[in-house]
Amino acid sequence: MKRFSVLIAALLYTAIGFSQNTLKSIIKDGKTGETLMGATALLQGTTNGAAADTAGCILLTNIPDGVQIIEFRYMGYENKRDTLTFPLDNAEPLLIQLQATGKGEGEELTGVTISAMRSSRTIANIPTRVEVISGEELEEKGNMKPGDIRMLLAESTGIQTQQTSATSGNSSIRIQGLDGKYTQIIRDGFPLYSGFSGGLGLLQIAPLDLKQVEVIKGSSSTLYGGGAIAGLVNLVSKTSTDERQFNVLLNGTSAKGLDASVFYAQKFQKVGTTIYAAYNHGSPYDPSNIDLTAIPKFNRFTLNPKLWVYFNPRTTLNVGVNLTAENRIGGDLDYIKGRGNAEHSYFEGNKTGRYSSQAQLTHELNKKEKLTFKNSISYFDRTITLPNYRFSGVQVASYSEANYIRNGEKAEWIAGLNFLTDHFGEDRNSSFLLRSYTYNTIGGFVQNTLNISEKITLESGIRGDYHNDYGFFFLPRISGLWKINEHFSTRLGGGLGYKAPTVFTEDAERIQFRNVLPVDVANTKAERSYGANYDVNYRTALFDDALGVSINQLFFYTRIDKPILLTSLANGNLAYEQPSGDLNTKGMETNIKLTYSDFKLFLGYTLADVMQHTNHVMTTYPLVSRHRLNNVLMYEIEDQWKIGVEAYYFSRQRLNDGSTGKSYWTAGLMAEKIWERFSLFINLENLTDTRQIKFDTIYTGNITNPVFRDIYAPLDGFVVNGGIKFKL
Repeated sequence: MKRFSVLIAALLYTAIGFSQNTLKSIIKDGKTGETLMGATALLQGTTNGAAADTAGCILLTNIPDGVQIIEFRYMGYENKRDTLTFPLDNAEPLLIQLQATGKGEGEELTGVTISAMRSSRTIANIPTRVEVISGEELEEKGNMKPGDIRMLLAESTGIQTQQTSATSGNSSIRIQGLDGKYTQIIRDGFPLYSGFSGGLGLLQIAPLDLKQVEVIKGSSSTLYGGGAIAGLVNLVSKTSTDERQFNVLLNGTSAKGLDASVFYAQKFQKVGTTIYAAYNHGSPYDPSNIDLTAIPKFNRFTLNPKLWVYFNPRTTLNVGVNLTAENRIGGDLDYIKGRGNAEHSYFEGNKTGRYSSQAQLTHELNKKEKLTFKNSISYFDRTITLPNYRFSGVQVASYSEANYIRNGEKAEWIAGLNFLTDHFGEDRNSSFLLRSYTYNTIGGFVQNTLNISEKITLESGIRGDYHNDYGFFFLPRISGLWKINEHFSTRLGGGLGYKAPTVFTEDAERIQFRNVLPVDVANTKAERSYGANYDVNYRTALFDDALGVSINQLFFYTRIDKPILLTSLANGNLAYEQPSGDLNTKGMETNIKLTYSDFKLFLGYTLADVMQHTNHVMTTYPLVSRHRLNNVLMYEIEDQWKIGVEAYYFSRQRLNDGSTGKSYWTAGLMAEKIWERFSLFINLENLTDTRQIKFDTIYTGNITNPVFRDIYAPLDGFVVNGGIKFKL
């Protein structure tokens, strides 16, 4: 009897053993095809689960016979459930493709591939913290300001638009409180918007032909060299696609502005093309009735054609040109409207021509390796004219690069060489010293991204630059990503940076470069910096997945040693000097996204503590809101309606004259009705009609010769814009 019992038990255990099955699956991004390391599979109704390895492979064991439901999950992607009958008829690995969820303001979109890092990885797998504005959010911001990208950037946490001209609207961006000269703006990896063109760059870039905008806060000099101390903004253009795109946008404003643009893209067998063309017009607008333009009169024409040649499946050539011509004039309203006289004679004119070419050749050596060669040449001609004053010149710059990328199972290597030239030639308009210069920089970089384990990824890089006037710079950088679990992840990174000085700063732009002496190269050194960022991400779903919660908390610190300052001299001229001391910014950014049904709520807070230390004297850095709040509520019925309400708060700012500006709120409302081939949109901007002139002055002196104060609040007030978009 005892032997019989043992035999029965052995048979039962054998039957149970044979009834347990194994499922092997490969988890990939449904759009990009990239494997999703760390994705999970869970057998429904049990605690039986497994995680994907570095190849995206999941091995789920101990699955009983019969019909079973397996749920696949990955942070930032929609959950997917498959019903399978075990044992399976096919022993081949099951391919599971997950779809990335949408992205709101201040949140990372995990399924997006980041080109700014020169990597094929998605944002969820890059140790460097990158914020992306793309898809629906990019379209929504484009509805609010179709003519340029100021609003698109300024409504993100940690970024502030600084207007440098009260009458012409010239602007730059500040990341985490630092001047615009410390932020590098690139387009498809090419540096096109620096130097003399920096004050107008944001005004001459429209969002319609952009696929996404990538923002890296903190030093990015390892990959891109000098100028990326505060951060980097990479504007990613749309590319040719198999399905034809033909988009038309027409927009008008209550300030008598007009925007008309068209975008076409299509890919054929061996070639593809994109063409963007636009006309933007602004009428002189003075809502405060002070005889000065809050919006200048301007006309701008833009043409950006690009061509892709697909020689074979492994070799692609992309060439394109960007052409922009603009005539902008602000100042005394009577003068601009042709009613000028001895009293009404003040004006500020900006006439610009921007012409650049880009070429990129990519060749895949094999499935893991590829070579890329790229070049751009840009020509920027600008003339600034005021009564009895003219500043003009031409900036010619070029960028050439060759890089090699290798993608392995555990590591990715990127190495390259680049050469930059920057020549500014000032026209002789007076006897004042010319501010011309010629800079040449050659650099080399190596970056490695290593998957240490399924949850930990390390990214490290070094760069060496040699500048013809300021010598050699060694720029190391390191970042790490830890995916703690499906809800938590964290990043830590830091690096060094530098900036070669030029006369083109916000302080000089504000006074149209009058009496600004050239940089004394022999007695100055390049500005050097170091900084670090640390952030924590948390994502979850509550109440049976009805409420989605996403939180990102960032802490940042950047220090610039011996920053170069524009200083007044006894003779009335202004010189760039480099006193002992430092400029440092520290603080935090909080981004919260809540989703429920068709509603999305975005909450953002920025704390920026920026201090200037000069000769043992510590002062608060001017034109920085220490506290900022971003609040956006969106209601969306897919392919039918979009309705958004937003409110922004700016705390007091210290001004350059030593006074303190007022805190203020702005609010807006946007709506869009969508049909299959077209949509109608309307945007009510600055519903509170907040204008600096309501609570502070913008100039001293008289209307004939105004001396402008800092602009820290809106000047144009409440403006309505609306239009129509066609998708043909």
